[in-house]
Amino acid sequence: MKKKLLMISSGGGHLTELLQLQDVYKQYDYQIITEKTATTSFLKKEDAHTRYLLYGTQDHLLPYLIIFPLNILISLFYFLAFRPDVVVTTGTHTAVPMCYIAHFFKKKVIFIETFANAKTPTKAGKMVYKIADLFIVQWEEMLKFYPRAQYWGWIF
Repeated sequence: MKKKLLMISSGGGHLTELLQLQDVYKQYDYQIITEKTATTSFLKKEDAHTRYLLYGTQDHLLPYLIIFPLNILISLFYFLAFRPDVVVTTGTHTAVPMCYIAHFFKKKVIFIETFANAKTPTKAGKMVYKIADLFIVQWEEMLKFYPRAQYWGWIF
């Protein structure tokens, strides 16, 4: 039986990075989870393995305070329905709850710090670093923030 990979990220650049890994994840039983926006709606048409979370941003705090807890519940539902062996993410806030859910259920967590941050760690990276089984950085300079991380270069 193939291992189950759950690939999760927010939309935009994080999702673009995650989709760069399709040669790898398509070798497994996989699910992609991202936020539902106008720019991500194409995924469900192209890949039936796609599921969506609600879109929310910390820039709009009041709606976010409602959306984030809902996304935690939705993430738990997706996790229990799919039962992945490994959660892989390129971040951001959308993925943090899923990483902690996976950690709670003793499943592997692989976090790939975004290419966009070459000099400072992300909030999501700082939150997931302590529980990640494998933490990958795309810039060698990021090893000073994440000494346990592995530098693998860019995924582009």
